[in-house]
Amino acid sequence: MGVSKYESVVNDILSLAGIEVNGTKPWDIKVRDKRFYKRAITEAELGFGESYMDGWWEAEQIDELIFRILRSDLLNKVSRNYKVVLQLTGFWLINMQARHRAFQIGERHYDLGNELFRNMLDKRMNYSCAYWNNANTLDEAQENKLELICKKLYLKPGMKVLDIGCGWGAFGKYASENYYVSVVGVTVSKEQVKLGKELCKGLPVEFRLQDYRDIDEKFDRIVYVGMIEHVGYKNYRQYFEVAERCLNDNGIFLLHTIGHEKSVKSTDAWTHKYIFPNGMHPSIKQLGEAIEGLFIVEDLHNIGADYDQTLMAWYNNFESNWEKIKHNYDDRFFRMWKYFLLSSAGSFRARHNQVWQIVLTKKGILGGYKTFR
Repeated sequence: MGVSKYESVVNDILSLAGIEVNGTKPWDIKVRDKRFYKRAITEAELGFGESYMDGWWEAEQIDELIFRILRSDLLNKVSRNYKVVLQLTGFWLINMQARHRAFQIGERHYDLGNELFRNMLDKRMNYSCAYWNNANTLDEAQENKLELICKKLYLKPGMKVLDIGCGWGAFGKYASENYYVSVVGVTVSKEQVKLGKELCKGLPVEFRLQDYRDIDEKFDRIVYVGMIEHVGYKNYRQYFEVAERCLNDNGIFLLHTIGHEKSVKSTDAWTHKYIFPNGMHPSIKQLGEAIEGLFIVEDLHNIGADYDQTLMAWYNNFESNWEKIKHNYDDRFFRMWKYFLLSSAGSFRARHNQVWQIVLTKKGILGGYKTFR
């Protein structure tokens, strides 16, 4: 099977999503190296992403390209198209990449350098989906998110709050300054602890470099923002058992997480190798099974559409500030990070991924839980 045959297959597959190779639309792929065709077919999402990092193809709007691939339900269209299926016989199909190459773990994501994230995120350094309701800037949208979480937790002065996966302390700083609570933040990143302590100096915010499974003390409130994505499906039950163990009987627990429409047991090979090693997004079914018998679901709020705008704001910051930080990285890293941010934006735009804020209690709030939006 020659290169021209791979080229034909790629053209036929992408045409099902309204994408033309070397076309004129901003989401069309411009192929710079013909080796791309074979790599895209035989290595699926890993080959697709790596070939972009290697400069083998370009697209004016990667976010729109990924949006169209996902929104068009391309996998199902491929399976129903006799011509394409016939050409693919004997080769890897989309999402069927041999897994051995995916397990080449890259650099730790959160220890890539505080300078990178300081030049990409909002002023409080929130590294999770913002809430864009009545917000015009990233800073406003991220403060909206923090305020929304504080309200949903019914915070009161003097409360002791556990923040698992605390990042650089954005929630802890905001909650302590505005709601007069004390916060214990837990993270596995040395870089986050170092900068977090600096940002929260003088506030009742404690940072711990600690595995969440080792926490064994009581709190009035618990919040997980963007942390369960790193836990893995085999540990979901234990994850919620830790929260149940650490939450006071009348306490409230808020989980903020990216979610997937279907139950999966791994992430795609490219993301695993380059961005979030061993990460995965839970489904409602997986969360429900892990929560059963431990908590009552008081509220579920889907803000996933807001992540598109958040990621585009991060990309714009990253691109505009690249000259300030590029001495720490190379051009391949730039292309990798660009592909990560824009392809992620496209996936949320297509509603392929969700973001859920789930409020949980042990026994249920008498009279019912009043939610906030």
